[in-house]
Amino acid sequence: MTASLDAVVGRLPEEGTSMTVLQTEAAGRNVVSLERSPSCWDPDSECSIVFAQPAIERDLWMDYVRGACASYRKHGVERALDTDALRNGADTILFAACVDDAGRVIGGLRARGPYRSADECHALLEWSGQPGLDAVRKMVTDRLPFGVVEMKTAWVTDDPERSRQLTSAISRTPLHAMNLLDIQFIVATAASYVLKRWLSSGGLLAAKIPAAPYPDHRYQTKLAWWDRSTFANHADPKQLSMFFAEQKELASQLDDIVSAGLMR
Repeated sequence: MTASLDAVVGRLPEEGTSMTVLQTEAAGRNVVSLERSPSCWDPDSECSIVFAQPAIERDLWMDYVRGACASYRKHGVERALDTDALRNGADTILFAACVDDAGRVIGGLRARGPYRSADECHALLEWSGQPGLDAVRKMVTDRLPFGVVEMKTAWVTDDPERSRQLTSAISRTPLHAMNLLDIQFIVATAASYVLKRWLSSGGLLAAKIPAAPYPDHRYQTKLAWWDRSTFANHADPKQLSMFFAEQKELASQLDDIVSAGLMR
């Protein structure tokens, strides 16, 4: 866990906020490559959360993509999807798929990065021509040396009996992504009413960044960050407890993968 890592207190200029930064350089980081995909069980949504890479779990990836396209189309926001990127998965370093007992993908999201330039971050496109664009660029740039990954294309089933539990489960996946990818920061954007649910896992809203009308005027999209070294200070206690249980389950599988020589 992050608490066991050596850290120094640094200061990022945006919003004058003091932050803890891990002494590690993104450019020299070894990004994980999985030939087997670890998973953890979420008792609330009664599904397995599988962490995988598109090139390794091609069928699972396509099930996730089909679900995302159907969900975004139903809500009239399909223009927010990068269909070419979803088709080949080349820009996705990791994705999480929520799989029910019947083997159906009923939710998920994907991770892009780790970024080497702020220009790679999709959030800049979302704030293009809007107040706050320069501030978004600076926030991303300041964090690049410590590892920045962006979570995109999140969706859950519309089943009212499961959607809330699935949203809670998915909101913990950035915490696992930071560990699996050995990076310090996760950035994500979403409509403000959705993002409030995500922040229960310890994310912090970039409150001074004005909302952007993305993907269209119906939405007020906001920006949030998860910091690997401080999320535990801000997370809901239940979310934190569930994360620790999931981490233990994932760690046991990753130990087996390393022992078998299937993780680089």
